[in-house]
Amino acid sequence: MTETFGEKMNRRRFLQIATGIITALATGKSWKSLSAATPAASRTLASSTEKTEMPMRLLGSTGVKVSLLGLGGFHLGLDSLTDGKAIDLVRSALDQGVTFLDNAPEYNEGQSEERMGKALKNGYRDRAFLMTKNCAHDRTRAGSIKSLEQSLRALGTDYIDLWLFHEMIYDNDPDWLFTRGALEFALEAKKAGKIRFIGFSGHKHPDIHLDLLARGCGDDTAQRDGRPL
Repeated sequence: MTETFGEKMNRRRFLQIATGIITALATGKSWKSLSAATPAASRTLASSTEKTEMPMRLLGSTGVKVSLLGLGGFHLGLDSLTDGKAIDLVRSALDQGVTFLDNAPEYNEGQSEERMGKALKNGYRDRAFLMTKNCAHDRTRAGSIKSLEQSLRALGTDYIDLWLFHEMIYDNDPDWLFTRGALEFALEAKKAGKIRFIGFSGHKHPDIHLDLLARGCGDDTAQRDGRPL
């Protein structure tokens, strides 16, 4: 399929913005400072990004607009990163217009969520659309309660914007979700205001995801191979 000129320009625009943000995060500088600090060949790119706000897009059927570029949380918990550097990374991303943050309680034995929680203090939580995951792979009510409570505590928040049933990758996952209490609890937590939206993630056969969608799970959003739908 041939791309139109507009599609090429949209992709180019996104790449310019993404490159500008990544450079800013890596150097600790703002977009506007890049044009003065980069060689002449790069100043055109920096100049184009400083004139452009972060593109936003509707997330699934939530009705909420989030940044086109998101920040994953796994790497925040790596031993090669200090608490201070992780906090600076998250806050720099939010300062540059990123709003979509992704995490999970099983990333680096919980350290990824804990560091993100520290970064979201002092008003930064209000600027983020926070997604994390239900890592109760047995799909039970008890496991789901434990997973949510762990995330709320580590992230230092009283609600999660988007809670995904993580790694829906086995043929029996859809049945377990409905029969073992995970979905029932998620709906209760949503009604109680602890979760705004519910979805699922998976990285294997799409038939499992189609099964879930057919059953009405993932009406808010679904994620496959790291790409929210």
